[in-house]
Amino acid sequence: MTLAPIWSLFQSRIFDTPSTDELFNPYRDRRDDLDLADGPALRRQNLRNYLACFPERPPLFLLAEAPGPWGCRFSGVPLTAEAQLADSSFPIDGTPTSREEVPHKEYSATIFWRVLQPVFPHFFVWNSVPLHPHDPGEPLSIRNPRRTEVRAWNDLLSDLLDALAPERIVGIGRKAERALQEIGADVTYVRHPSQGGATKFEAGMRTIVQELGVQKSAS
Repeated sequence: MTLAPIWSLFQSRIFDTPSTDELFNPYRDRRDDLDLADGPALRRQNLRNYLACFPERPPLFLLAEAPGPWGCRFSGVPLTAEAQLADSSFPIDGTPTSREEVPHKEYSATIFWRVLQPVFPHFFVWNSVPLHPHDPGEPLSIRNPRRTEVRAWNDLLSDLLDALAPERIVGIGRKAERALQEIGADVTYVRHPSQGGATKFEAGMRTIVQELGVQKSAS
């Protein structure tokens, strides 16, 4: 696996981190009412399958904010829903981990992959906080991570960039942009696709892909 060093980082930095009442670690923990019994193991495997898609280091690094309750929280792959992993036409193989009969879908994940799937695997996407931030007692709520929570993962982010050595670094949303700025990265901002930002996200990413000279992948 070309990105084996990245997998080692995840194993050593993320997988054993315990959840709190405001941060859920999908790679370690599960809830009886929400997750399959082997949910954490499945999500780790989904993440490993994602890393296995890269025949070489990708030139483009994208940083989002944190796992959402309908996306990475159950898929284990940033900006990806478990319904996408279950789709045979999707470029990443994976297994749903929720107890729902119909796999979860996520709006942002749908927009993200509609725009960028043609150039996968020429980009690597990650979250500034790899755990799902939520309100206490509301495991499927959406909470913006605090700056202290983002900074707690600065070292991992720096090590990821060192290992990948991308040609271009993009922050998806202002919080991701700030996280990259705080570790000294030369970052380009694009609008997050959620909350009415789909058109600006698509325009921004198409410009970046064109400037980088990334070619569309073979079907």
